Amino acid sequence: MSKFVIYPAIDIRDGKCVRLVQGDYNQETVYNEDPVAVARDWEAQGGQWIHLVDLDGAKAGRPVNHELIGRIAKAVNVPVQVGGGLRTEEDVERLLGLGVTRVILGTAAIEDRAFVSRVLAKHGAAVAIGIDARNGLVATRGWLETSEVKAEDLAVQLAAEGAQTFIFTDISRDGMMGGPNVEAIVQLAKVSGRTVIASGGVSRPEDLDRLAEHSRDGVGGAIVGKALYTGSIKLADAVRKLADGHA
Repeated sequence: MSKFVIYPAIDIRDGKCVRLVQGDYNQETVYNEDPVAVARDWEAQGGQWIHLVDLDGAKAGRPVNHELIGRIAKAVNVPVQVGGGLRTEEDVERLLGLGVTRVILGTAAIEDRAFVSRVLAKHGAAVAIGIDARNGLVATRGWLETSEVKAEDLAVQLAAEGAQTFIFTDISRDGMMGGPNVEAIVQLAKVSGRTVIASGGVSRPEDLDRLAEHSRDGVGGAIVGKALYTGSIKLADAVRKLADGHA
Protein backbone atom coordinates (compact mmCIF):
# COMPACT_ATOMS: atom_id res chain seq x y z
CA MET A 1 0.00 0.00 0.00
CA SER A 2 1.26 3.46 -0.85
CA LYS A 3 2.07 5.74 2.04
CA PHE A 4 -0.89 7.53 3.60
CA VAL A 5 -0.07 10.51 5.81
CA ILE A 6 -2.19 12.36 8.37
CA TYR A 7 -1.62 16.12 8.25
CA PRO A 8 -2.67 17.78 11.53
CA ALA A 9 -3.91 21.27 10.70
CA ILE A 10 -3.17 24.55 12.38
CA ASP A 11 -5.24 27.45 11.08
CA ILE A 12 -3.72 30.76 12.12
CA ARG A 13 -5.69 33.95 12.63
CA ASP A 14 -4.47 36.92 14.65
CA GLY A 15 -1.55 34.77 15.80
CA LYS A 16 -3.83 32.14 17.34
CA CYS A 17 -4.81 28.60 16.43
CA VAL A 18 -8.46 28.71 15.30
CA ARG A 19 -11.04 26.80 13.28
CA LEU A 20 -13.71 28.25 11.02
CA VAL A 21 -16.96 26.59 9.90
CA GLN A 22 -17.07 26.30 6.10
CA GLY A 23 -14.52 29.08 5.79
CA ASP A 24 -16.81 31.59 7.51
CA TYR A 25 -14.68 34.16 9.34
CA ASN A 26 -17.67 34.97 11.54
CA GLN A 27 -17.84 31.38 12.80
CA GLU A 28 -14.51 31.08 14.55
CA THR A 29 -13.41 29.00 17.51
CA VAL A 30 -10.06 29.76 19.15
CA TYR A 31 -8.45 26.48 20.24
CA ASN A 32 -5.05 27.67 21.41
CA GLU A 33 -3.27 30.98 21.85
CA ASP A 34 0.11 29.42 20.92
CA PRO A 35 0.33 27.71 17.50
CA VAL A 36 4.01 26.83 18.08
CA ALA A 37 3.05 24.75 21.11
CA VAL A 38 0.28 23.08 19.10
CA ALA A 39 2.73 22.14 16.34
CA ARG A 40 5.14 20.64 18.85
CA ASP A 41 2.30 18.67 20.38
CA TRP A 42 1.23 17.21 17.03
CA GLU A 43 4.82 16.20 16.34
CA ALA A 44 5.09 14.58 19.79
CA GLN A 45 1.97 12.55 19.03
CA GLY A 46 3.53 11.15 15.88
CA GLY A 47 2.50 13.67 13.25
CA GLN A 48 4.74 13.30 10.20
CA TRP A 49 3.81 16.66 8.69
CA ILE A 50 2.26 19.90 9.93
CA HIS A 51 -0.32 21.66 7.76
CA LEU A 52 -0.53 25.43 8.32
CA VAL A 53 -3.11 27.83 6.93
CA ASP A 54 -2.56 31.57 7.14
CA LEU A 55 -6.22 32.60 7.36
CA ASP A 56 -5.31 36.27 7.58
CA GLY A 57 -3.23 35.80 4.44
CA ALA A 58 -6.00 34.01 2.58
CA LYS A 59 -8.29 36.95 3.22
CA ALA A 60 -5.67 39.65 2.54
CA GLY A 61 -4.30 38.02 -0.61
CA ARG A 62 -0.75 38.05 0.76
CA PRO A 63 1.01 36.16 3.59
CA VAL A 64 0.47 37.87 6.94
CA ASN A 65 1.75 35.44 9.57
CA HIS A 66 5.09 34.54 7.96
CA GLU A 67 7.11 35.37 11.08
CA LEU A 68 5.03 32.96 13.16
CA ILE A 69 5.13 30.35 10.40
CA GLY A 70 8.93 30.56 10.38
CA ARG A 71 9.00 29.99 14.13
CA ILE A 72 6.77 26.94 13.77
CA ALA A 73 8.94 25.50 10.99
CA LYS A 74 12.03 25.87 13.19
CA ALA A 75 10.30 24.48 16.28
CA VAL A 76 9.51 21.06 14.80
CA ASN A 77 11.60 18.41 13.09
CA VAL A 78 8.90 17.31 10.66
CA PRO A 79 8.13 19.01 7.34
CA VAL A 80 5.64 21.86 7.24
CA GLN A 81 3.32 22.85 4.40
CA VAL A 82 1.69 26.26 4.24
CA GLY A 83 -1.17 27.85 2.33
CA GLY A 84 -2.98 31.16 2.47
CA GLY A 85 -2.57 34.22 0.28
CA LEU A 86 0.42 33.17 -1.80
CA ARG A 87 0.21 35.25 -4.97
CA THR A 88 3.81 36.15 -5.89
CA GLU A 89 7.11 34.39 -6.41
CA GLU A 90 8.56 36.51 -3.61
CA ASP A 91 5.92 35.12 -1.22
CA VAL A 92 6.86 31.57 -2.19
CA GLU A 93 10.61 32.18 -1.93
CA ARG A 94 10.23 33.81 1.46
CA LEU A 95 8.28 30.91 2.98
CA LEU A 96 10.61 28.29 1.54
CA GLY A 97 13.49 30.36 2.92
CA LEU A 98 11.90 30.23 6.38
CA GLY A 99 12.14 26.44 6.39
CA VAL A 100 8.74 25.56 4.96
CA THR A 101 8.93 22.33 2.96
CA ARG A 102 5.92 22.81 0.71
CA VAL A 103 3.79 25.80 -0.22
CA ILE A 104 0.16 25.54 -1.29
CA LEU A 105 -1.19 27.68 -4.10
CA GLY A 106 -4.96 28.09 -4.20
CA THR A 107 -6.69 31.14 -5.63
CA ALA A 108 -3.64 31.90 -7.77
CA ALA A 109 -4.12 28.62 -9.64
CA ILE A 110 -7.27 30.10 -11.16
CA GLU A 111 -6.47 33.79 -11.33
CA ASP A 112 -2.81 33.81 -12.39
CA ARG A 113 -1.91 30.68 -14.29
CA ALA A 114 1.37 32.13 -15.60
CA PHE A 115 2.54 32.62 -12.01
CA VAL A 116 1.60 29.05 -11.09
CA SER A 117 3.41 27.69 -14.14
CA ARG A 118 6.60 29.58 -13.23
CA VAL A 119 6.51 28.41 -9.61
CA LEU A 120 5.88 24.80 -10.63
CA ALA A 121 8.74 24.95 -13.12
CA LYS A 122 11.13 26.32 -10.50
CA HIS A 123 10.09 24.48 -7.33
CA GLY A 124 8.31 21.33 -8.50
CA ALA A 125 7.59 19.04 -5.58
CA ALA A 126 7.81 21.95 -3.12
CA VAL A 127 4.50 23.22 -4.53
CA ALA A 128 1.06 21.75 -3.88
CA ILE A 129 -2.09 23.00 -5.57
CA GLY A 130 -5.04 23.54 -3.27
CA ILE A 131 -8.31 22.90 -5.07
CA ASP A 132 -11.31 23.99 -3.03
CA ALA A 133 -14.57 23.04 -4.68
CA ARG A 134 -18.20 23.88 -4.21
CA ASN A 135 -20.50 21.58 -6.20
CA GLY A 136 -17.53 20.52 -8.32
CA LEU A 137 -16.53 24.09 -9.23
CA VAL A 138 -13.38 25.72 -7.90
CA ALA A 139 -13.84 28.38 -5.21
CA THR A 140 -11.35 31.18 -4.67
CA ARG A 141 -10.42 34.03 -2.33
CA GLY A 142 -10.89 32.21 0.94
CA TRP A 143 -14.02 30.55 -0.51
CA LEU A 144 -15.71 33.90 -0.90
CA GLU A 145 -16.06 33.46 -4.67
CA THR A 146 -16.88 30.50 -6.94
CA SER A 147 -15.37 30.21 -10.43
CA GLU A 148 -16.75 28.45 -13.50
CA VAL A 149 -13.79 26.07 -13.60
CA LYS A 150 -14.34 22.39 -12.85
CA ALA A 151 -12.03 20.96 -10.20
CA GLU A 152 -11.14 17.94 -12.33
CA ASP A 153 -10.31 20.07 -15.37
CA LEU A 154 -8.01 22.29 -13.32
CA ALA A 155 -6.20 19.26 -11.87
CA VAL A 156 -5.61 17.74 -15.30
CA GLN A 157 -4.28 21.03 -16.68
CA LEU A 158 -1.92 21.66 -13.78
CA ALA A 159 -0.71 18.05 -13.66
CA ALA A 160 0.39 18.58 -17.26
CA GLU A 161 2.36 21.61 -16.08
CA GLY A 162 4.19 19.64 -13.41
CA ALA A 163 1.95 19.70 -10.33
CA GLN A 164 2.64 16.57 -8.29
CA THR A 165 0.38 17.10 -5.29
CA PHE A 166 -3.18 18.38 -4.98
CA ILE A 167 -5.04 19.20 -1.78
CA PHE A 168 -8.75 18.82 -2.36
CA THR A 169 -11.40 20.37 -0.15
CA ASP A 170 -15.12 19.91 -0.61
CA ILE A 171 -16.25 23.13 1.05
CA SER A 172 -19.67 21.73 1.92
CA ARG A 173 -17.96 19.17 4.16
CA ASP A 174 -15.42 21.42 5.87
CA GLY A 175 -15.82 21.88 9.60
CA MET A 176 -19.14 20.07 9.53
CA MET A 177 -17.81 16.76 10.89
CA GLY A 178 -19.85 14.86 8.32
CA GLY A 179 -17.16 12.82 6.62
CA PRO A 180 -15.09 13.57 3.50
CA ASN A 181 -16.29 13.32 -0.08
CA VAL A 182 -14.29 10.14 -0.78
CA GLU A 183 -15.71 9.64 -4.26
CA ALA A 184 -14.67 13.10 -5.47
CA ILE A 185 -11.21 12.75 -3.90
CA VAL A 186 -10.55 9.39 -5.54
CA GLN A 187 -11.88 10.63 -8.88
CA LEU A 188 -9.56 13.64 -8.80
CA ALA A 189 -6.57 11.39 -8.12
CA LYS A 190 -7.50 9.04 -10.97
CA VAL A 191 -8.21 11.80 -13.46
CA SER A 192 -5.04 13.75 -12.69
CA GLY A 193 -2.74 10.78 -12.11
CA ARG A 194 -1.24 12.66 -9.16
CA THR A 195 -1.27 12.45 -5.38
CA VAL A 196 -4.36 13.96 -3.76
CA ILE A 197 -4.51 14.91 -0.08
CA ALA A 198 -8.04 15.00 1.30
CA SER A 199 -9.17 18.01 3.28
CA GLY A 200 -12.49 18.85 4.89
CA GLY A 201 -14.95 16.68 6.74
CA VAL A 202 -12.60 14.11 8.28
CA SER A 203 -14.30 13.64 11.63
CA ARG A 204 -13.88 10.03 12.78
CA PRO A 205 -11.21 7.32 12.60
CA GLU A 206 -13.42 5.52 10.09
CA ASP A 207 -13.05 8.44 7.68
CA LEU A 208 -9.29 7.93 7.70
CA ASP A 209 -9.79 4.20 7.11
CA ARG A 210 -11.98 4.87 4.08
CA LEU A 211 -9.48 7.28 2.57
CA ALA A 212 -6.44 5.11 3.30
CA GLU A 213 -8.09 2.25 1.44
CA HIS A 214 -7.59 4.33 -1.70
CA SER A 215 -3.89 5.05 -1.22
CA ARG A 216 -3.12 2.91 -4.29
CA ASP A 217 -5.47 5.13 -6.28
CA GLY A 218 -3.36 8.16 -5.38
CA VAL A 219 -5.03 9.34 -2.15
CA GLY A 220 -1.87 10.28 -0.29
CA GLY A 221 -3.22 11.51 3.00
CA ALA A 222 -5.74 13.58 4.88
CA ILE A 223 -5.65 16.95 6.58
CA VAL A 224 -7.37 16.72 9.95
CA GLY A 225 -8.32 19.80 11.92
CA LYS A 226 -11.44 20.12 14.02
CA ALA A 227 -11.61 16.39 14.82
CA LEU A 228 -8.20 16.57 16.52
CA TYR A 229 -9.18 19.59 18.58
CA THR A 230 -12.46 18.06 19.72
CA GLY A 231 -10.82 14.71 20.41
CA SER A 232 -13.00 12.69 18.07
CA ILE A 233 -9.75 11.60 16.38
CA LYS A 234 -6.68 11.03 18.53
CA LEU A 235 -3.60 11.65 16.43
CA ALA A 236 -1.30 9.19 18.20
CA ASP A 237 -3.86 6.39 17.85
CA ALA A 238 -4.53 7.17 14.19
CA VAL A 239 -0.82 7.28 13.30
CA ARG A 240 -0.21 4.00 15.12
CA LYS A 241 -3.11 2.33 13.33
CA LEU A 242 -1.79 3.37 9.94
CA ALA A 243 1.70 2.17 10.84
CA ASP A 244 0.27 -1.20 11.83
CA GLY A 245 -1.40 -1.43 8.45
CA HIS A 246 -4.91 -1.67 9.83
CA ALA A 247 -6.19 1.28 7.85
